[in-house]
Amino acid sequence: MAGHSKWANIKHRKARQDAVRGKMWSKCSRAIIVAAKNGGGDPSTNLTLRYAIEEAKAANMPKDTIERAVKKGAGEDDGATYEDIRYEGYGPNGVAVIVDVLTDNRNRTAPEMRLIFSKYGGNLGATGCVGYMFEQKGVIIIEQSSAPSEDELMETAIEAGAEDVSLEDDMWSLSCAPADFLNVKEAIDNNKIPVASASITMIPDNTVVVVGQDAAKVIRLIDALEDNDDVQKVYANFEIPDEELAAMEDQ
Repeated sequence: MAGHSKWANIKHRKARQDAVRGKMWSKCSRAIIVAAKNGGGDPSTNLTLRYAIEEAKAANMPKDTIERAVKKGAGEDDGATYEDIRYEGYGPNGVAVIVDVLTDNRNRTAPEMRLIFSKYGGNLGATGCVGYMFEQKGVIIIEQSSAPSEDELMETAIEAGAEDVSLEDDMWSLSCAPADFLNVKEAIDNNKIPVASASITMIPDNTVVVVGQDAAKVIRLIDALEDNDDVQKVYANFEIPDEELAAMEDQ
């Protein structure tokens, strides 16, 4: 999981860029709208909506923008009907990839997913072909510079239900069972600890090491998938050695 976490942390640093943040907010808005439409606009009774709102907050999405998205989803039908679809496949060197999308036209999205996988040295597989390689977890990322002492952070997180607290480069990663995610997030918020990201995610049981051209292709595949407007989340089980990541960051 370490390599996966390291790449995730690099992605969080990249996400500070305004252009990337704008796309992230758009995806968060869609998730909130769909959750409110499907389960109502009250996050206390709609857990999916609560998760979506927490993720939007972690992405520094303005409160009024979140509220507008909730009202839009809970209000009158705007004509768009979104489907929640999971695509699974393989990237270069057998890397397992899961893609979660919210789409209003699966006849458009499915060919787009197939094309992206093919273009970057992978192939789209059948439902369930790689899902068994991952476990659902709640993950909270905190910048080390914003965190309290290690003992204080670990005590706060573990008492709230965190299963693991680890430091990767300059980012703390807190993981927990999905059922404990909101408790851990609330404990962190109550202690006024800034959060870089917080979400229910898929963690691979094992990782595949990729180097050289395969590493570059995997990154391009993930970036292309995430750049698709219908794509909400992308999960993969690749691990890239430190020296490869350093070279990529310098490019």
